[in-house]
Amino acid sequence: MSIEPISTSTESTATSSASTVGARAPNGDLAFSEILGKRSSLSSGSADLDAIFEAAGEKHGVPPNLIKAVAKAESNFRPGATSSAGAIGIMQLMPGTARSLGVSDPYDPEQNIMGGAKYLRAQLDRFGGDVSMALAAYNAGPGAVEKYGGIPPYKETQSYVPKVLGYYNGGNIAAGTVRLGGFGGYGAVVTGGANGSASGSASGSNPLSSAALTEAMKQMLLVKVIEMQMKSSDDDDKTVF
Repeated sequence: MSIEPISTSTESTATSSASTVGARAPNGDLAFSEILGKRSSLSSGSADLDAIFEAAGEKHGVPPNLIKAVAKAESNFRPGATSSAGAIGIMQLMPGTARSLGVSDPYDPEQNIMGGAKYLRAQLDRFGGDVSMALAAYNAGPGAVEKYGGIPPYKETQSYVPKVLGYYNGGNIAAGTVRLGGFGGYGAVVTGGANGSASGSASGSNPLSSAALTEAMKQMLLVKVIEMQMKSSDDDDKTVF
């Protein structure tokens, strides 16, 4: 099976570690000014993943169902999935790869899917439209595929390629809708979507670890305390007639 190559360019190096949404102070904490600036923008809502996959497929010339098949295998459509290796989001992008693809927030469903589709398109171009080779490159890296002249002899990759192809050839995949909201986070799939667990070691439906979530809550509490202190100060300055 092959898909006609379309010229595009992207970097394939995946390095570094995930960064938390929002600016950080030198000590690594979220800056108060950034928290204050972003709190009002942390709104709730939902995102239609199927529509995003369709748009990504059209933009990058990749069958939307193939992108969905990769996403199903990678994260089971969970925007907050994070693997032990540091891969993030629906398409499980490594932070370095995400940056090279222009993805500023890999937990954002639209950015993540668009980035994953762009990367998949690059692998299809690199391997002459061969879907199996492109999927192997998506999983193990293009260097490994070129080194072995085909699907690398890695247990995970040997299982991954037929798994994705099975999803792809099994009919239209419904990705569903996801809730948006929380402290820079995204909720789980709430309608449609596929059941079952994601492949690899992606875990959780919240992009923040327990420690990070605790820290975020502490920061928000501190902001609240500052606001209360400012309000108290204002009240003290008022003259009562």
